[in-house]
Amino acid sequence: MENLLLQATFYLGAAVLIVPISVRLGLGSVLGYLAAGLLLGPALGLAGSETHDLQHFTEFGVVLMLFLIGLELEPRTLWDMRHKLLGLGGLQVTLTSALVAALLLAMGEPWQIAATLGMLFSLSSTAIVLQSMTEKNLLRTAGGRSTFAVLLSQDIAVVPMLALIPLMALRSPAHTPEEGAAQPIMSLVEALPGWAVTGLTLGIVATIVLVGHFLSRPVFRFIHASHLPEMGTFISLLMVIGIAFLMMLVGLSPALGSFIAGVVLANSEFRHQIEADIKPFKGILMGLFFTTVGVNIDTGLLADQPLRILALTLLLMLAKTAVLFLLATLFRLRGRDRVLFTLALAQAGEFGFLIVSFASTQAILPEMVAQRALLVISLSMLLTPLLFILHDRLARRPQRGGDQPADEIEEKGTIIIAGIGRFGQVVNRMARSAGLSTVVLDSDAAAIERLRRFGIKGYFGDPSRPDLLQAAGLAEAEVLVVAVDSPENATRIVEFARRQRPDLHIVARAYDRVHVYELFRAGANDILRETFDSSVRAGRYVLENMGFTEYEAAKLSQTYYKVDRAALRDLAELWVPGQPIHQNEAYVARARRLDEDLRTALLDDQDDIAADRAAQ
Repeated sequence: MENLLLQATFYLGAAVLIVPISVRLGLGSVLGYLAAGLLLGPALGLAGSETHDLQHFTEFGVVLMLFLIGLELEPRTLWDMRHKLLGLGGLQVTLTSALVAALLLAMGEPWQIAATLGMLFSLSSTAIVLQSMTEKNLLRTAGGRSTFAVLLSQDIAVVPMLALIPLMALRSPAHTPEEGAAQPIMSLVEALPGWAVTGLTLGIVATIVLVGHFLSRPVFRFIHASHLPEMGTFISLLMVIGIAFLMMLVGLSPALGSFIAGVVLANSEFRHQIEADIKPFKGILMGLFFTTVGVNIDTGLLADQPLRILALTLLLMLAKTAVLFLLATLFRLRGRDRVLFTLALAQAGEFGFLIVSFASTQAILPEMVAQRALLVISLSMLLTPLLFILHDRLARRPQRGGDQPADEIEEKGTIIIAGIGRFGQVVNRMARSAGLSTVVLDSDAAAIERLRRFGIKGYFGDPSRPDLLQAAGLAEAEVLVVAVDSPENATRIVEFARRQRPDLHIVARAYDRVHVYELFRAGANDILRETFDSSVRAGRYVLENMGFTEYEAAKLSQTYYKVDRAALRDLAELWVPGQPIHQNEAYVARARRLDEDLRTALLDDQDDIAADRAAQ
């Protein structure tokens, strides 16, 4: 017990010490956990033999992560991804496996070793990539969705890989059954004929779908009726752990099973409660998993063969990058999405540890080759956060629209609209319907082409480029509408336009409240949060359905709109760039006073409404 507590203290202490520093430096939490592992293991030698057991335990964090991802996806969304799952993901695994295997054959490795390493190196790190993309809000981008589709395809591909590896065994491995309560059940399943195992597998998957769809609601209602908050956590963990065991029982990936369960529960009214129960466990397990990866890096072997190990790691990442870039081009990912897709998946993955261990027990990988493979996997995972940093640097640069040159702008208008997405389209239609002339700029060539098919003139090019804005008539325009998707680009456009034209009226769309403050400092005149107006309208509908008349609900919503807009301008004066708003004491104090002012204004409106009703 004392050893367990001491080791827990070391792991948690290293994480608490290093991870916040890594985040503050902009390196992300994943690199911080890996650094904590390097400190505990190779540097100080504080991690013991418990690391291997701990790593197997913490791999369950990947299961929890895919379950939470599944909760965010509706079944229809998953069905819409089928082409990317089979096409993009399938091609990535196949082409990468073939390329890596060919390189290893050229180095003189036997075909069994080359094929095995090709398969395991084709996988990427679901844990690191999803964690990093979630932190950076990249999952909803086109590149993020394509990356997630490939990760899911790779997870599915683990199943046939584990089935193929024993067929390539150089000799029959010695099998030592694992002792434990699950062993009798596992032995029973192993004794079944092939057709029975297939039927059992299909039955388990069908059970997960049917039980999740039909029984989850009554079970969760029954549990929540007990009014014991911890029971909600119990049932959530029971569900995920039980599904993971059932999937492992028939040789499938537990992460895949938990993902299916998450998708089934995506439409449940208990989805948010389940997510709240599971998320803390996922965060702890994922953090410990990354720490154990850092601990397991064999610095001794790296010290003996530094150039060879580093060269193998870089060769692997370059080979995967080449395949990924080719696929991104074939599947028409452009600009930053192509860069994200290519860099995010360039490493080996945590399932590689599993396949290396399994291939070793099957007598396919010699001990030295296995250790070298584990080190390459670990180093590639260690380098991944640096690739995301590289992506962030590249994302800050103005887009050039890929290889396609910007259009030559032939006409100028009194209104320049930068960005023709859902927001910019509405503004453009209103202005043109009123007889005003507009010049539309957008970096998406497909969007410009769709616009032209409807008889509306638009020009392809990155609106954040100063020369393109000047060519569009910035010097003569009366209004500039900034509606690009990238908050950084929007702020850059406003700053440039305000420097060039102090008299220009600038209307800008903001991503969130902090982006409002950035645009305010940059010089925008009218700033609209992209969901604010629709949210106020939704609140008005809520009031109307709670007994208020249309006039009363409209009055309350108008008051809310005016007070909140005025408050936002006050808070913008107190906002300090680079400082989290919750750490700005003056901002927090003013926000609290403004919330009181808002409540007072709405209560005054309700008093007036009550007086009007009484007078009637």
